Amino acid sequence: MSVHRSIRSFVVVASLVTSVSAFGQGASSVSATGAVAALKKGAVAPPAQSKPADASRPQSSPPRSISAALPTFSSSSMPHLGYARYPWKLDIVATVFWVGEQPTENNPTPNDKSSWDTQWMQNFGGYDDPDPNKRSDNYTPIGFTPKQNPFYVALPYNDVIDFDSHKPEASRVIPWFKQRFVRSGKTVLKGQWIAIRYGNRVCYAQWEDCGPFVTDDHEYVFGNARPKNTSNRGAGLDISPAVRDYLGISSSGRCDWRFVDVSEVPAGPWRTLGSNNHFVTQQKAEKAREQTEISSRLEELRRMRDAYFQQNGTGALR
Repeated sequence: MSVHRSIRSFVVVASLVTSVSAFGQGASSVSATGAVAALKKGAVAPPAQSKPADASRPQSSPPRSISAALPTFSSSSMPHLGYARYPWKLDIVATVFWVGEQPTENNPTPNDKSSWDTQWMQNFGGYDDPDPNKRSDNYTPIGFTPKQNPFYVALPYNDVIDFDSHKPEASRVIPWFKQRFVRSGKTVLKGQWIAIRYGNRVCYAQWEDCGPFVTDDHEYVFGNARPKNTSNRGAGLDISPAVRDYLGISSSGRCDWRFVDVSEVPAGPWRTLGSNNHFVTQQKAEKAREQTEISSRLEELRRMRDAYFQQNGTGALR
């Protein structure tokens, strides 16, 4: 009877090892359960000039027709419309800008670098072509997959002066300054999520640059003032081609926006790409944790198998 029990025990252990091994081989296909709030990663590059929105830019042409590719609007994609930690900024003119934009007479600052990243175009992965005919249905440029989130914006405030110092009012006006401060000269703004509302559509994007035109308008960005910029119809927000296409908004269109916490960002194309994207990094961390757990379980089962043979001998099955 003891021999039969030993045989049954061995079969159970061997089956477990085989099952978990097979599961481990397919673990890379396991979907993550979703992201939670993550620490923001600020860059240490010195601030560049603001990015004026050029009225002569080609983005003023109507965006491609994308209604067929867009998901049906539902209230679940809307951030809180009543009380919220951050209030809506209403009726704000938005202009389109893009990574790799070349300087023009009305836009002397190239966008191959940002206020916080001196190698922005390189880190993004290439030129974020705004031409609607050269963009995919996934809101990315045709020809390469961006290494950073293609849903990005610029707002007219920069919290840092240089590598070593913040602006004197930064700690007072930025709501999350204390929670994200690491050292003087390292921005606490880069990567912050915002919601942009146009008609009955809401898009989510990350703050990755400063502008349009000014970088000191904290009264508007964090307060109740209107944008102090007077150029390009008083634009107060720069949006990427991906944001433009998702919303179906033309350059110089009017929209609403507000800051949102990571926990408020719903599922959507803005959560799928980018080394700077909280959801992508969280998904990678979850997959790595799953792999570690599987490896630990496999090792435990192997020890059980070896202990069985050591106790019963290899001839126990005969």
